[in-house]
Amino acid sequence: MSTIRVTGLRVRHRRTLALDGVDLAFGPGVHGLLGPNGAGKTSLIRVLATVAEPDGGRVEILGEDVADRGPRGRVRRHLGYLPQEFGYYPGFTVREFVAYVAWLKEMPAAGTDAAVERAVARVGLADRIDAKVRTLSGGMVRRVGIAQAIVNDPRVLLLDEPTAGLDPEQRVEFRELLRELGATTAVIVSTHLVEDVASACTEVTLLERGRVAYRGTPAALAALGASTGARGDSPLERGYTAALGAHRAPGEVTR
Repeated sequence: MSTIRVTGLRVRHRRTLALDGVDLAFGPGVHGLLGPNGAGKTSLIRVLATVAEPDGGRVEILGEDVADRGPRGRVRRHLGYLPQEFGYYPGFTVREFVAYVAWLKEMPAAGTDAAVERAVARVGLADRIDAKVRTLSGGMVRRVGIAQAIVNDPRVLLLDEPTAGLDPEQRVEFRELLRELGATTAVIVSTHLVEDVASACTEVTLLERGRVAYRGTPAALAALGASTGARGDSPLERGYTAALGAHRAPGEVTR
């Protein structure tokens, strides 16, 4: 059974159809979500995180139909979510903020302290655990966001542009963490950085104008680029360009 399954998923933003009949399934592993701005990546992540409702279709997570409130509440205890812009209390310490999120996820009190310390250590902030969040750099705040997303050892982890603000060394460490998490967790990473996909992802989904333009391994996407001579600075970028070109109508230009 897939950890996540969406069927005929439709999401509308005013007059724009952000997702148009998307069918996808995800199991354990690290899944890269690529696509141009406005392709529907964030809309998909928000629906899977149960913070936005679809306008059509079915969403099943951990065997539960999240259209109903009861199953949705049960699923949320096993979710980790980092949005592009996440809210936090700047006067909280790192420890206090991650513990607060653990409480929101209804984690057992007996194990929360250890879980908080473990999550903070995994993102390399053990030495800043009692620092106020407002004193941290942008990259550190982003790592706090990752820590709160993984504090409950989620079975589904949804990350929207998680490496924004991280320096190259931190991105390498983050990719190692993703590979570790993907052994047992369905991790979906929405990103503009193809390096993250090439280094950490076992599978890549490319969205374009609310539809799936490509689904396969990073190696297969890179091979697609090599076979077509598409533009790009790396094999994966050339594959990305080739997949978008194949999906668009003849003569259509990039927006």
